[in-house]
Amino acid sequence: MMPMNMRSLLQPLALTGLSLALAACVSSAPPVAKPPVDTTTPAQRLAAVDAAAGPDDKELSVQPLRDSQVEDLRVTAQTQRQANDLAGAASSLDHALEIVAGDPAVLQERAELALLQGQWAQAETFARKAVDLGSKTGPLCRRHWATIEQSRLARDEKENAVSAHAQIEGCTVPGIKRY
Repeated sequence: MMPMNMRSLLQPLALTGLSLALAACVSSAPPVAKPPVDTTTPAQRLAAVDAAAGPDDKELSVQPLRDSQVEDLRVTAQTQRQANDLAGAASSLDHALEIVAGDPAVLQERAELALLQGQWAQAETFARKAVDLGSKTGPLCRRHWATIEQSRLARDEKENAVSAHAQIEGCTVPGIKRY
């Protein structure tokens, strides 16, 4: 009678041992790595745009004659921006753009305000329009492309941001060497 009880006891123990051994072989899923959170502030993004423009004392920078009303709106927008009234500054520049829709400098100023407001897609839209209408060289050109780069980085479009960054180099024309 004993062999029968032993056999009935050994079979479940063997199954339990086998199950435990197999369970030990199963690996758990690797922990899902969370993508790093971008903590770059809008002000830091604008500082990157300013840095990309670089010193313009060695390049020719042609500024168009501006309508006095547009110039007043630009000055008002700058004052509002310094007072941290970004919505008011945007409104002033929007009004200026109603008067001169094709001014790359005003478009760039509006793009930079959109960047400060965290309106990434709108910042890129204004900067792209400025690129299309403006000079293809100089500090303003670099500002356009740096704004596009920063808006893409903010939207986590790293590959597109790299291509925008590559355009910045093309905005710099080497100076003429005189002997």
